[in-house]
Amino acid sequence: MGHVAQRLLPEEAKSTIRENLREYCARFPSLEVAANTLKNVGATTLRNALNPEFPNISDAMWRSLRAQIGGGGLKTEWSYVNTTAVEDLRFVMRDTQQEQGFTWAVSPAGSGKTVAATMYAREEKNVFHLQCDADMSKSEFAIDLARAVGLRVNSQRKARLLIIEVCEYLAELENPLLILDEGDKLRESLIAYFITIYNRLHEVAGILFLSTSYIEKRMEVGLRLNKPGYQELWSRLGRKFYVVDRNNTNDVQHIAFENGVTGDRDLQAVRVDAVNADLDLRRVQKKVVAIRKKNNNNA
Repeated sequence: MGHVAQRLLPEEAKSTIRENLREYCARFPSLEVAANTLKNVGATTLRNALNPEFPNISDAMWRSLRAQIGGGGLKTEWSYVNTTAVEDLRFVMRDTQQEQGFTWAVSPAGSGKTVAATMYAREEKNVFHLQCDADMSKSEFAIDLARAVGLRVNSQRKARLLIIEVCEYLAELENPLLILDEGDKLRESLIAYFITIYNRLHEVAGILFLSTSYIEKRMEVGLRLNKPGYQELWSRLGRKFYVVDRNNTNDVQHIAFENGVTGDRDLQAVRVDAVNADLDLRRVQKKVVAIRKKNNNNA
């Protein structure tokens, strides 16, 4: 089978990416720092992409920028809603940032944790959001952490030195907040790094972990078996997790209504489907999109 070329990106899509990019870059003190948070993107490329009079940016680069900063995609537009869980997450983010706290917030899968973190990082200064992964090695964690805060990454440096460099950088900022999303997925070998980060940023920066309640079981086992780092981490967390308020069917209805589902039968279908899926908002989005598509086809 021959290679199938991608469709050319329309100018309207590029304009949307440009505006999203402008908002993204405004979160950082300079284009150089913003570029450091992105892969294979330099400050000159950002400068050119932000200039509507500069045409020589490849479609591949536009797509890369869109994928990395979010927004402007080809999928149907989606309006995010401040649900019960999102509002509570915003509260704990604000509190952890202002008090330079160390908090681990737990909430069910699909409740809006990542959305809340992404929105908060876009709206507030010196907020850095790192998506954790089960396959992360020590060096990969350190590199992604450095990139998240906007430091130029030297992949040859030892992970511990790179993490210390990140901590020193954060300590220079005003009320920084580091959000470690899905922290429960990280390997056991990275637990000790959390202690290093805490010790260097205590009363200097806020640190917030987000995850499902799986971390509660993992912490229980780690403490019982006296695994390295767990006692220290549990103590620094104040020996408790922050349990986020749960979403409800009113939140589901609000999401559906704000995203174009207005008929009583359709709203009821979304509610029933959501209840059967434990109010997973990803399921809500799929159901809403399906109903909109059906209604558009029947129009």
